[in-house]
Amino acid sequence: MQHRTVSGKIRYTSKKPHIMEQERGREWFSFTHHGDGRTIMRARCEIEEPDPKVLRDIVYGIGPDMVPEHLHVHLTVGDAFMGSGWMRHDAAAGVIECESFGPSIGRVSQRVAVGGHFDGFGTHPIAGDGFMTRVMDVSKGPHRRNVRCFLPSPDHRGATPPLIAEVLIGLEYVGEEEKTVEAGTFACRHYRYIDDLGPGMGGNTHPTYDMWVTADADSVFVYGAIDGGMLARYELVELER
Repeated sequence: MQHRTVSGKIRYTSKKPHIMEQERGREWFSFTHHGDGRTIMRARCEIEEPDPKVLRDIVYGIGPDMVPEHLHVHLTVGDAFMGSGWMRHDAAAGVIECESFGPSIGRVSQRVAVGGHFDGFGTHPIAGDGFMTRVMDVSKGPHRRNVRCFLPSPDHRGATPPLIAEVLIGLEYVGEEEKTVEAGTFACRHYRYIDDLGPGMGGNTHPTYDMWVTADADSVFVYGAIDGGMLARYELVELER
């Protein structure tokens, strides 16, 4: 085969007193890199805490130069089907289309004008958060820029039926750091998502989100920390490439 695949697993844990350091979810991910510059991201995410539990399946097609092309999401919440949706970016027409179905929304078709550049589809898997940092120009040194994304859900856990939602969030490149996790020791870039540009995701401000991502073209998520009301931690525990 001519493609190259990077795959791994991320463990979700908590700093909340009643479940301190306990596993509260997990994520399996893969990135298939093709010779034409395209990448396919796949992820299966399980969130056990807080209730209701969330199971999310994602397939995200990314074109050359990080241009988003298409996204499929299947969502189960509380062990019940929440919705399934497909989003497509028509770059030539400058629009995003969405076909979605769920018990609470029925069948929905959307077509939204992009109105200029955007950075990607926000997919909610943690691995996708790390890969999104590829839009940063690290040659500028530590700096911040705003990242514009279209998501299938503005909910912090992505636990609503798939519909187009636009989000603008700050992304800061902090610097180079080495990070040791269960999967090994990695040369990383430290980034920080800061939700301070408006009403917040879904109308609620997301707590500041620090993450460490491999300092190479693969941009593999290694470790993440969110404090505030979430008190969440994320750690790479398996990696194959």
